[in-house]
Amino acid sequence: MNPTIIGVCGGTGAGKTTLVRKIIKTFGKKYITLIDTDSYYKDRSHLPLRERHKINFDHPDALDVPLLVSHLNKLKKGLPIDKYIYDFKTHTRKNQIIKVYPKKIVLVDGILIFAIRKLCRIFDLKIFIDEDADIRVLRRIKRDLKERGRTLNSSIKQYLETVRPMHLKFVEPSKKEADIIIKSEKDIKKVMKVIDRILNK
Repeated sequence: MNPTIIGVCGGTGAGKTTLVRKIIKTFGKKYITLIDTDSYYKDRSHLPLRERHKINFDHPDALDVPLLVSHLNKLKKGLPIDKYIYDFKTHTRKNQIIKVYPKKIVLVDGILIFAIRKLCRIFDLKIFIDEDADIRVLRRIKRDLKERGRTLNSSIKQYLETVRPMHLKFVEPSKKEADIIIKSEKDIKKVMKVIDRILNK
């Protein structure tokens, strides 16, 4: 089996997770494997917690790109991988792994994946979700408070100091790499039709 590797990109809060869930719900876990790039942040356990909080996690250098590239290439060859679980509260990898098996489609979601040339070369299809900035920031803050143990002030501070500048520098320009840009429900339907064709060819 040679899986089709599909990248799903877009700024923070653009709706990547929502789209991925919709695809999996529609076509089934039997045919689709998900690789979330959140699992590929570099382990920072060697640093004091205070220093970890200062890291710019919205820059491509925050990702363990060689490991992600290696894993995607293995999946593309039909081989399973051992994926880490990342803890956003401590900025470290947990002492457990998940065995991930290749399926007909491998979905890869992340904010920076189209800004990294080595990753772009692996994707067979690249989808970019182009959501308005005001919607994205509200979703980001809500997620930070609910899921990542952040305070309102720390979430806003991070957005202004790193998230927004890195979006403008890396994420927004990477939109040009996309094969499909989603701006409406009509575009989502187009994506679903493309995936249906891939699964039924």
